[in-house]
Amino acid sequence: MTFGDRLAAVFAERGRLCVGIDPHAHLLEAWGLPATADGLRSFGLTAVEAVAGRAGIVKPQVAFFERFGAAGYAALEDVLAAARAAGLLVIADVKRGDIGTSVTAYAEAWLTPGSPLEADAMTVAAYQGVGSLADAMALGESAGKGLFVLAATSNPEAAAVQQAVVQSGPRANQSVARAIIEDVHAFNQEQSGPRPFGSVGLVLGATVDLADYGIDVATAGERTPALPVLAPGFGHQGARVEDAARLFGSLASGVIVSESRGLLTAGPAGLADAVARRAEEVRAAHV
Repeated sequence: MTFGDRLAAVFAERGRLCVGIDPHAHLLEAWGLPATADGLRSFGLTAVEAVAGRAGIVKPQVAFFERFGAAGYAALEDVLAAARAAGLLVIADVKRGDIGTSVTAYAEAWLTPGSPLEADAMTVAAYQGVGSLADAMALGESAGKGLFVLAATSNPEAAAVQQAVVQSGPRANQSVARAIIEDVHAFNQEQSGPRPFGSVGLVLGATVDLADYGIDVATAGERTPALPVLAPGFGHQGARVEDAARLFGSLASGVIVSESRGLLTAGPAGLADAVARRAEEVRAAHV
């Protein structure tokens, strides 16, 4: 099965909610856990248990594990294995980007079946151009895995770059964010066989006005296969699920509603109920 096939199945069976596993220092303290690799492991495994059977997607933020070095990665490997065993779709939030063999090695680490860090998809950055990700995209396609390319993110520092206009080449006069969308569309359309969603998607912040980034939401998602859209910013950051159709327009069919702190602040005892309620709200919103 392609990643697009698998994503469509998750949407149909368990909905569109994606729960971020972000063990911030203040959350570890609030959960009564030590700021150690063991604390991260307990945090992550508790989150996986709370999500299993209530939603279908988790997104571990790798940076919080990486700060503890090898011990943190060992904890992350346990969390990833538990999530896979629970049948959850796992998006590794790693935001890797490079050229040539380097970006291929990143993809091999996160997308190769049987790798200790195996995930179903990874986030990537295209500062060197979407073409620099070609080998990683091809590897993901062949392994039934996915990638999400940063396009329009919610941090204000990104606007100057992502709203900038491309000066030459086939994407001339388009914003950088729009050019990324077009390149991702092109890759997905080149793959053989019908599929509901492409294997490569986008990261589009739910708290930004996409029009400011040169993205016309009325037309950006009209082509097939549909673009998966990882949309952080719901909950704590202020975006509302009931506004998703308006925010994303023709891209809404592929939106993954991503929420982290707004759910994690429920604590270990309340997280399962919080996820169940939020998942039902997402389904009721008909995103």
